Amino acid sequence: MKALSLLKLSSSLLLISLAACSDGAEDANEASAAREVALAPAIETAVASLAEHVPLGSVPGRITLPPDARVAVTPPFPGAAVRVFVIEGQAVSRGQPLATVRAAEPVSISADLARSESALQLAEANASRMRQLHEEGIIASARLDQAEAELAQARASRFEAQRLASMSGTGADGTMTLRSPIPGRVAHVGVETGGPVDGMEAPFVIEAANAFRVEMQLPERLAQQVRPGMAVEIRLPTGTAEEVMPIGGTVLSVAPSIDPETRSVMATASISAAPGLVSGQNVTVVISAIDGQDGVSIPSSAVTRIGGEDHVFVANGESFVPRRVTVVSNAGGLAVISQGLSADEVVATSGITELKAASAE
Repeated sequence: MKALSLLKLSSSLLLISLAACSDGAEDANEASAAREVALAPAIETAVASLAEHVPLGSVPGRITLPPDARVAVTPPFPGAAVRVFVIEGQAVSRGQPLATVRAAEPVSISADLARSESALQLAEANASRMRQLHEEGIIASARLDQAEAELAQARASRFEAQRLASMSGTGADGTMTLRSPIPGRVAHVGVETGGPVDGMEAPFVIEAANAFRVEMQLPERLAQQVRPGMAVEIRLPTGTAEEVMPIGGTVLSVAPSIDPETRSVMATASISAAPGLVSGQNVTVVISAIDGQDGVSIPSSAVTRIGGEDHVFVANGESFVPRRVTVVSNAGGLAVISQGLSADEVVATSGITELKAASAE
C-alpha cells in the first residue's frame, strides 16, 4: 500500500495545467502551476482518542412500554359518568381526578354504614351494662360472653361498611371520583359524559411516564456476545444537527434462538425516560462491550468505504496511508474503532474523495 502525499495531489493538478499550455509560455505556465497548487484543498485532520468500553455494535431498536407500565382505572360499582376531566394523551399526576361517576349502590353502602354505626353504639352500651352486672354477680358469664360477641360483630360490620365507603370514595348522593393511581399519561379514555360505566371495561388506562423498554434485533454475529446486564445507549436528536442526547439502559433478556428468516435474535433492554422519548419510536441502540475492552474514537467523516470495507487515511509524515479498520459504532458524528487504529494517530477528515482517487492510481 503506497503512501499518498499532498504533493502528489498538487503535482497531478500541475501536470494537467502544463499540458493545456503552449511550449513558448514557460513563465505563464509556472504562474498557473503556482495558482493550481494554492487551489489544492487543504486536508483537515483529527487525532484518534482513547474510547473506553468499546461498544459491540449498533442495532435497530423500537421503544416500547413494559407490561406493568399500563394501569387500568375501573370504578368499584357500575354507574353513569357525570363529568370527565381528562382527554387522551394528557399528562396526569398521582391522585388527579379523571372522572366523577354516580352510582346507586354507594347510596345503599352509606345507609349501611350509618346503620352499622348505630348498631355498634347499641352493642357497646349493652356490653358495658352486662360487664357491670357480671361484676356485681347479678348475671352469669354466658350472658356477658354473648354481649361481647355481639359487640365484636357490630365492630366488624361497621369496619366492612367503612371499607366499602372509603373504597368507592362516594359522596352523600352516591358520586365517586376516579383518580389516577400513578403519574403518567392518559393512554385511553373509554367513557363520555353521561355515558354508562359498567365496571366490565376500564374507562381509563394510564401509562407510566418514567418506564420504557427498547426491543432490539441482534444480528447473528452478536447473538452469542450480548447477554443480560450489559449496558446499552440510545442517542436522540436534540434539534441541532450535530448534537444528540445519550440515554442509558441495561439489557434485560436475550431470546434463546435465532429467527430462521431474519437470522437475528430479539433482545429487550430497559431504558431511562427522557423528553421526546415515546412508545413506538424507532431508534439506534449502541450495545456496550465487556469492561476492559478499549478502542479509539474519531470523527465519522474520517471513515470511508474501499472495496466494501471501512477504511481511514492515516497520516504518515506528509503523506496519508489508507488503512482498513473495524467500526463498531457510528452515531452522533463519532465513529468508534475497535481494530486497525491506535490512540494519538492522526487521520484525515476532509479531502477523502481526492485521497481515494489518488490511492487507486
